[in-house]
Amino acid sequence: MKRSFVKLLGMILSAYSGIGGQAVMEGVMMRNKDNYAVAVRRADGEIVVKKDEYKGVIGNKTLYKIPIIRGILSFIDSLVLGMSTLNFSSDIYIQGEETAQASEESEDKAPEGDKDAKTGSAGESALSVIVTIVALILALGLFMVLPYFASLLFKPLVGTGVGLSLIEGVIRLLIFIAYVKVISLMEDIRRVFMYHGAEHKCINCIESGLPLNVENVRKSSREHRRCGTSFLLYVMVISIIFFAFIQTDIRWMKVVLRVLLIPVIAGVSYEFIRLAGRSDNALVKIFSKPGMWLQKLTTREPDDTMIEVGMRSVEEVFDWQGFLKEQAEE
Repeated sequence: MKRSFVKLLGMILSAYSGIGGQAVMEGVMMRNKDNYAVAVRRADGEIVVKKDEYKGVIGNKTLYKIPIIRGILSFIDSLVLGMSTLNFSSDIYIQGEETAQASEESEDKAPEGDKDAKTGSAGESALSVIVTIVALILALGLFMVLPYFASLLFKPLVGTGVGLSLIEGVIRLLIFIAYVKVISLMEDIRRVFMYHGAEHKCINCIESGLPLNVENVRKSSREHRRCGTSFLLYVMVISIIFFAFIQTDIRWMKVVLRVLLIPVIAGVSYEFIRLAGRSDNALVKIFSKPGMWLQKLTTREPDDTMIEVGMRSVEEVFDWQGFLKEQAEE
């Protein structure tokens, strides 16, 4: 009875660990300050780990202490590191499939296959850059430009100004939620969302004061206040406020502003996520609820093999045993 109460208390009074992560293809990336690790389970069942340093797009750490500016830089860092680790996980998983397939073929074809792999690798790197650029352009068009033009349909009813901006914001939110819902129907994305759940559950486990093992991780929550899903939701909400007060009658200027203000909106959103992750204030928890609800779409319950991958990633960059010891002494 006492033991159960202690565990319940630990889940309520969670401590800030400072680690964060991201789900990748068949794996999890965890980052702690300048260190990050990506753990990926190959098609043959082996867990491959890459551990490295990422100091950010700008080496000047002073800028990362300035509110709003640090949010803009962190947003850029997340895009750069996220795409890099996602490409790594894809390569590892594909290599695992090719290895399994090659083991069924004759050995005399292996050298030719290796040559093709090297040639293909360079082509895939160039292709990944192109895909990234196209994806960013499509994202800007879908979530920033399209809602504006869609809102013009309501102009005869509400006129211009704040009312039209609010309608634009609602359309933007609906498009975002619909987008998440649609991609969650894809099998590969569902597995990514399961690894997303494993990432959150691993972090919640240690921040709740529990030893990092499969049993404890399994019963931990798959929602977390510092999640990127919540961040994106706050970007949508805060953009409503920005565009409601920043007005111009020039249509092309409105479109340009919606693109140019994205870094600033991201910086403001980051400050709220940062506050939410460090504060147990009741008001902050209330404002965090919508983001937590949305995470029910972007996370799924992982199986034990996925939890093992998440744990491996945590252990590569974070001394969770030392963290729990410090929390127990406080």
